[in-house]
Amino acid sequence: MPQELTTQEQFDAFADEVARELGTHCRTAPHTEYARGLARLIIDGDGRALRLCQPDDQQPGRVKIYAALPDESQVQAPSIQVTAISARHVAREITRRLYPLHTEAADLASQLAARQQAEADGRRTVAEAVADALPGARIDEEHRRTRIVWQRASCPLGQQGPVQVDSVCVVVGASGEWVTVEAAGRPDCVIPMLAAFADTPRE
Repeated sequence: MPQELTTQEQFDAFADEVARELGTHCRTAPHTEYARGLARLIIDGDGRALRLCQPDDQQPGRVKIYAALPDESQVQAPSIQVTAISARHVAREITRRLYPLHTEAADLASQLAARQQAEADGRRTVAEAVADALPGARIDEEHRRTRIVWQRASCPLGQQGPVQVDSVCVVVGASGEWVTVEAAGRPDCVIPMLAAFADTPRE
């Protein structure tokens, strides 16, 4: 017969029992971010967290348990739904069904984070080299790319007229493996840039 958990106090006490059954130095804490119903966090000695929730008050004997991840923007947190027959039953289902999924998701999240960090490091190295070549340039970080904009405004010597703007816009790709360059301005400024690029010795 499932336990009917209808109040936060009952749910907290049940979560405490589940934490004791799980062992591994588990403790519980409030889950203040959950607004749909009853909820409680279980955190073990390694900092691994579970979110115990009751999403449907029409089924007070059912709980949903999510494996919390440090960053859930890239990897969806796995979850299971369990009948609250007893704290021991819920703890057993967590150990049998959810912990393996939690480990897989955490490993995948770590791999993605490492890949993104390596990508960002490669992009930063190239962006810094471009910025060093264009003193005073503005650097804008965008999603998986960096835009570097250099501008110089000037008036023709001894002439009246509108201000002329020379500009270079460089976009560095996700991991710094490619760049695109756009140059605009006076021919006497842009043409030497293009000539210098074309004359660069190739390895």
